[in-house]
Amino acid sequence: MARAGLSVDRLVAAAAELADDVGFENVTLSALARRFGVKDASLYSHVRNLQDLRTRLALFAGAELIERIAAAVAGRAGKDALAAFAGAYREYALERPGRYAATQIRIDQALVADSPALRRTAEITYGMLRAYGLDEPDLTDAVRLLRSTFHGYCALESTGGFGAARDVQASWDKAVEALHITLEHWPRERTSR
Repeated sequence: MARAGLSVDRLVAAAAELADDVGFENVTLSALARRFGVKDASLYSHVRNLQDLRTRLALFAGAELIERIAAAVAGRAGKDALAAFAGAYREYALERPGRYAATQIRIDQALVADSPALRRTAEITYGMLRAYGLDEPDLTDAVRLLRSTFHGYCALESTGGFGAARDVQASWDKAVEALHITLEHWPRERTSR
């Protein structure tokens, strides 16, 4: 493939495919250069280094993930929105494991503030949770609960970590139901007057 065909967008899209094929931790500039049939040095006019590539991949995957979630929750509220959000999250994590892993890396807060996709993620997530009557600091606590539950479940499921005979989908549905009940009965932060 000709070097002239390289662009940041093509490199990031190829890195996303590579991540799903070999795992996010195995995405390197050398592996990406091999995909394009070029030398590693050819990539440096498009990305600064491996960290820059991985950050771009994280932003790309985060945008994909929130697009799925946004489509799933559109027009829904309460338990229906929560179940749709959770389902879209899990589906992405299991279908796109390398890209999903990229969404879990820590990104510089300045880049987060400049990312429309990451701002949209916060808007959709907080909007869904406001339907439960939550305000700060409870919103942040609820986001952390959802993220840790969804991520932990998906991480265990993707590695075959659930060995019991119970259907994994049935357990997922029960977990979402439990989260809904928890959110409806959230222990509100008491503020001093």
